[in-house]
Amino acid sequence: MNAESPTIARAGELLSKLRAQIANALVGQTAVVDQTLIALMVAGHVLVEGVPGLGKTLLVRALAQALSLKVARVQFTPDLMPSDIAGHAVMDTGTHAIRVVKGPVFTNILLADEINRAPAKTQSALLEVMQEHQVTLETETFLLPRPFMVLATQNPLDTEGTYPLPEAQLDRFLLKIDMKYPTQSEEIAIVTRTTTDQTGDQLPLAEVTPVLSERAVLALQNLVARQRVDAAVVDYAVRIARATRDWPGIEVGAGSRGPIALVRAAKAAALISARSFVLPDDVKSVAHAALRHRIALSADAQLDGRKADDLLSMILEATAAPRL
Repeated sequence: MNAESPTIARAGELLSKLRAQIANALVGQTAVVDQTLIALMVAGHVLVEGVPGLGKTLLVRALAQALSLKVARVQFTPDLMPSDIAGHAVMDTGTHAIRVVKGPVFTNILLADEINRAPAKTQSALLEVMQEHQVTLETETFLLPRPFMVLATQNPLDTEGTYPLPEAQLDRFLLKIDMKYPTQSEEIAIVTRTTTDQTGDQLPLAEVTPVLSERAVLALQNLVARQRVDAAVVDYAVRIARATRDWPGIEVGAGSRGPIALVRAAKAAALISARSFVLPDDVKSVAHAALRHRIALSADAQLDGRKADDLLSMILEATAAPRL
């Protein structure tokens, strides 16, 4: 056994160890962790929505440390420029030659904190990065390191001074994760952990040790890519996505990236469960995260207080799953 050709069983063990290391820093949020790992396994990007203080930055730092990966953080603000993200060209005063200064996107994990606080022009600087994993500066194209993923965050409550993400960029995120409040027992554990033998607000990363290298992550990504999906499961994913296009209360349904995201994420979910085959339940488990940002509710549905997840749950209930 080696990192270049892991078996399904070995991959499940490695991912279990990775989850355990993240849990050494982040209490609870198991669904959030699993969905983040799913995106990592398929080289996808994640938009995490949640109020401040739930551990979004801690999740990114713990993930990077457990993987021995480079991490960079960009705080999005109204005056942030595209060059502050991707990089820029400067004139070398000594040689009078053009020199390229690479931006923070040249990393393995990019934390785009409060991404909706920057205007659309700056947000769009990530489009090429997220879709093609490359940056073009002064007509020259630079490939980003591999593995690479964007973990963007936004606050669902504080909308003053924010700019909604363009649909084209939202569609580039494989998953949109809803980070909820911890349970009471989890919150007690969080408070105990962060107030015992610790001064200040340092992130509790001391117990997180690396368990996977860059090569191992790439090997796992290749393993997910090679997983085969039964035609009936693909048909199921497509039927779910197509149902969003004429469902009452949904004004705009998911495009073709919707079923693609469902199948890709389901393949990774199967690997996390140490399976070489995808079940309809894998598709169901990722459906909300894969589709909630790809649909737009009608005005009437919003006035009625309906949420995207409510309508997606109804679609899942009404869409017959195949029997394998």
